[in-house]
Amino acid sequence: MTQQNFLQSVERFIDTATQRVDLPEGLAERIAQCNSTYTVRFGVKLRGRIHSFVGWRSVHSEHIEPVKGGIRYAPDANQDEVEALATLMSLKCALVNIPFGGSKGALQINPADWSEDELEHITRRFTQELARRDLIHPGRNVPAPDMGTGEREMAWMADEYRKLGNSDAINQAACVTGKPVVRGGIEGRVEATGRGVQFALRAYLDHADTAPISGRKSMDGLTVVVQGFGNVGYHAAKFLSEDGARIVGIVEHDAAIFDPNGLNVDAVASFRNETGSIGTFPGAETVDSAQGLTHMAADILIPAAKENAITAENCHDVNYQLIVEAANGPITADAEEVLTKRGILVLPDLYVNAGGVVVSYFEWVKNITHLPFGLMDKRQNATVGRAVVTALEDIAGRPLHDQQRNQIARETSEIDLVRSGLEEIMIRAFDDIMRCKTAQKVDTLRMAAYVVTIARIADFYRAIGL
Repeated sequence: MTQQNFLQSVERFIDTATQRVDLPEGLAERIAQCNSTYTVRFGVKLRGRIHSFVGWRSVHSEHIEPVKGGIRYAPDANQDEVEALATLMSLKCALVNIPFGGSKGALQINPADWSEDELEHITRRFTQELARRDLIHPGRNVPAPDMGTGEREMAWMADEYRKLGNSDAINQAACVTGKPVVRGGIEGRVEATGRGVQFALRAYLDHADTAPISGRKSMDGLTVVVQGFGNVGYHAAKFLSEDGARIVGIVEHDAAIFDPNGLNVDAVASFRNETGSIGTFPGAETVDSAQGLTHMAADILIPAAKENAITAENCHDVNYQLIVEAANGPITADAEEVLTKRGILVLPDLYVNAGGVVVSYFEWVKNITHLPFGLMDKRQNATVGRAVVTALEDIAGRPLHDQQRNQIARETSEIDLVRSGLEEIMIRAFDDIMRCKTAQKVDTLRMAAYVVTIARIADFYRAIGL
């Protein structure tokens, strides 16, 4: 059997979903295709010679601007992958109802091969190439971190964009998101995608019409295997364990560890930081990474690494009740057909990992408005809270407990507002998915999510007369 690549799987999901949406002739093709993909090649003088680099920035849909999407640094990055990710970004933004089109970028590089100073030089040159084509711009195209990049790279890009002297000087900080808080970022952005995984799973379990997992409609006691222990996988594992789930397995590129009694997520992270690997973590069973997804049955699998983790070759051997796609495209279209027949539910990437772009939207709004979250009403809310406490104590004739008092009267911080906004958006999006699934009588949550997003993008195109 020929293995589907990432882009082919995404296109297949779109083709199936568009058949369920009433679209004018030709619009389905327009929605499916990327509008443009730019390949940039540039040289940087390092270590006494000129090194050449190749990168891409793909714009899937400009039905609404700016377009939004991360930039990844990876040695195996390629154009098809970038176009698939850009497509998912358009659909993801439409699903959670935030006003961005979809874009994505990549630089074909292994960050581990270069020093920090060299990476800064390379990143600044890449930024120059993107800026020349308006592929980084607060009102047209707004990058963010992805695999291999983070706050550091976003700070470099934002600073280089500023130095280039763009005419939209007042909004320059909004040219990228995922920046350090001290450079115009927002509290909660680093944890955002992992936090979104937590809220997505909560929304699934809390919904009246979803099937229980191992007889449970709460996280407490559910067993979880996490594939990928980077930023997303670590935060997802940490937050789910705080909700009462038991992390029984962690699968990384070089090793996988298992403990049916549960792994201490922070202890594993500390061990990996000290040794460079999660392998041989004390008290856990270490197995080869290739066996990680099939070694132990669990209630939930969270693939949080790269695309095509579950394919037609291994989908018969995974043993979970629910797969929560924290990564982009971890299950191929062929594999999902088999999983569905086996009764394994999939909570799709389109929804699950939208937390990153939602909080990026909050950061972008903060930069455009030049107003910190919660500043205007912080004191007013605290005053009201104290008044409510006083009234309740007068009625009760006794003081409230400190925990009750603090919950009612405490001052709301930026991260409180970010988490609250993210949770609300994730709940609303899941409700939209479930309404579509019922109305359209579709078999999978993924197909319901795709139908919701394609219908919304189609409405945007109709509104502009296309």
